[in-house]
Amino acid sequence: MAEIFVRTLPFFAIIGLGYWAGRTRFFTEEATAFLTKFVFFFPLSAMIFRFAANLSVAEIFDPNLILGYLAGTLGVYAVATVVAMLRRQDISTAAVEAQCAAIGNVGFLGIPMMVILFGEASVGPMMLVLTVDLVVFSSLIVVLINIHRGAGLSLATLRLVGVGLLKNPMILAIVAGLAWSAGQVPIPTPMNDFLAILGGAATPGALFAIGASLASKSAERVEVAGWLSFAKLVLHPLGVAAGVLWLMPVAPFSAAVAISAAALPVAGNVYMLAQHYRVAPQRASAAILISTVVSIVSVPLVIAWANTLL
Repeated sequence: MAEIFVRTLPFFAIIGLGYWAGRTRFFTEEATAFLTKFVFFFPLSAMIFRFAANLSVAEIFDPNLILGYLAGTLGVYAVATVVAMLRRQDISTAAVEAQCAAIGNVGFLGIPMMVILFGEASVGPMMLVLTVDLVVFSSLIVVLINIHRGAGLSLATLRLVGVGLLKNPMILAIVAGLAWSAGQVPIPTPMNDFLAILGGAATPGALFAIGASLASKSAERVEVAGWLSFAKLVLHPLGVAAGVLWLMPVAPFSAAVAISAAALPVAGNVYMLAQHYRVAPQRASAAILISTVVSIVSVPLVIAWANTLL
């Protein structure tokens, strides 16, 4: 546990540095938005493409891991939805709360952290986790909100979901990388160096951007945000553990990576979706802030436990 904590501490230290920069206005909200956009479209996409291009589909594709992770995540999603309904929340608000409980910061925090802690072999499982989050759950929240607003499962809703996926640079980077890999063409040295240099900015840039964005987050509705943080940091890894260890058993290494990924704090894009649709953005903001702070301790605990599976 102590060793894992020491190894994860630099990640959270960079997040803390970003938080200081945002809090002191050394980095304005506008600057943070541009940094986030830069990392999202360039370094992170370059890193993901380079990893995917050096892996075969056979090395990445694991139906049991997809189904196990999906089952565990859907279970937590359902629990959060039921709790919201019992509190008489509408469908849109319940969807945002469920998204907070089930979707972690896999892209900005998870992939860089797991590569450092578990090695590049963790890239395959992490890409599957990221793909399930983006394709299934980022689509699900859009569908649920549009159903609640009367649009239903219309062609316009499906088009909105499809366009959103096609415009997501992480999805495009994974697909393009695997397509390159399928062509069995080695990456030319200059191109590989270019991707390595650009991708090298992903980890510090993403972590700094997370911290700077936290500076503008509020801790309103603490009781609800506390429950959602508990669901994300505790129930989600437990649900995924049940999915990948018992329901759809996978190799111990893949299970450890998936469980560790499930322990990550609430993803920042949940707030962006909540703000875009004007559905409980303060609630999502507080859940991101509280879960990220608590994850300094909870993530090493879960990773230390997951390592016992190896």
